[in-house]
Amino acid sequence: MILEITAVITTLAVVLGIRKLLTPADKISPIAKAVLITGCDTGFGHELAQRLHRLGFVVFAACLDSQGEGALQLTDAQSESGGGASGRLHVIQMDVTKEDQVTDAVQTVYSLLPESTGLWAVVNNAGISTFGDVEFCGLEVYQRVANVNLWGAIRVCKAFLPLLRKTQGRIVNVTSVLGRQASMGRSCYVATKHALEGFTQCLRYEMRNWGVQVVIVEPGNFIGATGIFTQDKIDKIAEEMWSHMSDEVKESYGEDLFQSRVKRMRYFTRIGDTDTRPVIDALTDAVTDETPRVRYEPKTLYWRIRTFVMTILPHRVGNYFYHTS
Repeated sequence: MILEITAVITTLAVVLGIRKLLTPADKISPIAKAVLITGCDTGFGHELAQRLHRLGFVVFAACLDSQGEGALQLTDAQSESGGGASGRLHVIQMDVTKEDQVTDAVQTVYSLLPESTGLWAVVNNAGISTFGDVEFCGLEVYQRVANVNLWGAIRVCKAFLPLLRKTQGRIVNVTSVLGRQASMGRSCYVATKHALEGFTQCLRYEMRNWGVQVVIVEPGNFIGATGIFTQDKIDKIAEEMWSHMSDEVKESYGEDLFQSRVKRMRYFTRIGDTDTRPVIDALTDAVTDETPRVRYEPKTLYWRIRTFVMTILPHRVGNYFYHTS
């Protein structure tokens, strides 16, 4: 009897899921709504800021360096659109690892929000990455990545939740295809994305009573599009990693195996998608869908299949196909 009930529930869930995917979502109006996006210097955040600005939102583009090239490009884009300094796109300084900068950003948003406009969404996009086996990476490397990817996102959520509760807005957290599965040599990054997944799901349950939606956007491999890893950066990380490894680890693993890990990272970067539009579309939907999904997954068929295998099927199946070496 239990098996029959489970089968019925599963079938209904699949049917409703397919129906939802095929039915165009109703969209909210951007009028009198503001969105804050972290990590707008480059990549997804930079493009999303411009997309939402074009749609009519007030956009707070938080940059690690508000005087850097990416920030100045956003300022120029605002000027070219005829908005001027009093327009709808505001570049603000925010290093998500610095409590004082996040606090200052909250005050800046308060001061720049038009009287009739509320903060509709916060998109936690800021992130960094690295690579290396567990014994190759010092604890300070784990801490550096976690300070941005995990603690930075939590810090921003806590700082802006009072504004979002007032508007019954939403939080959009950018995780990763590696947030629900693992990859050899990526533990520094994977650990933070798994943790952000758990945090986001807990926050979703807590915010139900407030009417605040909490959404995950889980991109596939877009390393080639974001520039988070270049071949030069991979070489620099590898050189620094090798120089800091103990003699015992170097001797145990050997330079050939170490170089094979570096080669693997170069390959992973080369095969990454170079078109960011699927991610920007998903982030836009997460902000604008009247009833957002719990999770958006802009990823290729390969990563969709791999995610299914690694998260649904028995572990030995995933290990056989994806972790044989």
